Amino acid sequence: MKLVDAESRGFDPNRLKRIDDFLARRYIDTGRLPNAQILIARDGDPVHFAQFGQLRADGTPIREDALFRIASMTKPVTSIAFMQLVEECEVALDDPVSRVLPELADIGVYAGGGGSVPFAPGQRAGPMRFVDLLTHMSGLTYGFQNRTSVDAAYRDAQLDMPRFDMGSDEYIAALAKIPLEFAPGERWNYSVSTDVLGVAVERLSGMTLGEYFERHIFAPLDMKDTGFDTAIDRADRLGDAWGYVPGGSPRLVDRAEKSRMLKPARFQSGGGGLVGTIADYHRFCTMLLNRGELDGARIVAPKTLDLMTANHLPGNADLTEVSRSAFSEAANAGTGFGLGFATVIDPARTLIPASRGEFYWGGVYSTAFFVDPVERITMVFMTQLYPSSTYPIRRQLKTLIYSALTQSNA
Repeated sequence: MKLVDAESRGFDPNRLKRIDDFLARRYIDTGRLPNAQILIARDGDPVHFAQFGQLRADGTPIREDALFRIASMTKPVTSIAFMQLVEECEVALDDPVSRVLPELADIGVYAGGGGSVPFAPGQRAGPMRFVDLLTHMSGLTYGFQNRTSVDAAYRDAQLDMPRFDMGSDEYIAALAKIPLEFAPGERWNYSVSTDVLGVAVERLSGMTLGEYFERHIFAPLDMKDTGFDTAIDRADRLGDAWGYVPGGSPRLVDRAEKSRMLKPARFQSGGGGLVGTIADYHRFCTMLLNRGELDGARIVAPKTLDLMTANHLPGNADLTEVSRSAFSEAANAGTGFGLGFATVIDPARTLIPASRGEFYWGGVYSTAFFVDPVERITMVFMTQLYPSSTYPIRRQLKTLIYSALTQSNA
């Protein structure tokens, strides 16, 4: 990968090198992570790239064009796709979701039951709007939250990431049978909301989600290696996926040679189904940094991206005040939520270096990205360890990156 001179872009090269030393010493050499790639850029130009470890358990080394399961880093892509349709006035943020997905018109709020007992008839709430899906204030959930009877029903229906078990219409029909956790707009809960949003993109556009992404996002941005079924044609570049084992070595949870990612996805999950490279996601982040444009390709308008990265939580609250989520890809203190991104609203409360207006997200296999529009810095981090809550590596990397910054725009 071609890098620009880090010092000319306001970074101390020796301090950037500390990132490599830290990753190798703390995570790779100890076996905590099987592999890692990190790409740091300023003004869209890469200033630091490093990679470590092995792509697969058989010792295949990591490669620059390795394919990673980016999981919930799919969500910002789906959110951008939906906002393109908003820009075309095909849909509005305050439209009821039932306008496009009528199956969800009569879904009620949980009132009891579940498991071996049928759900009690739920009280009808106000209409779920598309803005509620984008902000995860829809009342939907994830089965892996593991708190309530509603979560259990999601697990039974296999709604968290149904790559093969059902199509989009079947997915929405199954979801409509399960009550909401709470009335839309009332609280924040990390959920399948973006999967529902992806189905809405399909119905509004008349394309599969993968076709829409390719035509309107990936091809214009020259993201050649990202897609729902990309790994099928590039199987030798797909890495294994590992799961955390307390007190032991990570275990294989998805072997690349036999991976489910090598079969066409019947359900193209807008919430977590993409596979891609670090270089491709860097191009996506650079488009975000440039307020919707890259190399002459306008993906969304600047004002649209401003709206997406503003805090949409009621009363400008942070997630500590409105979240009921047992797990998400965001830290809570000082962090708000926009239309598809977590956004920093109070850097001091995060207790790590940050800029107001910085936005980010991650994936359950411990991948992560952030975009800092003040310092003009982006980072993409790739690895394949489930779950992403295992280690505090994201905050550690941010601390190391900002400690290497010698010329600030703030």
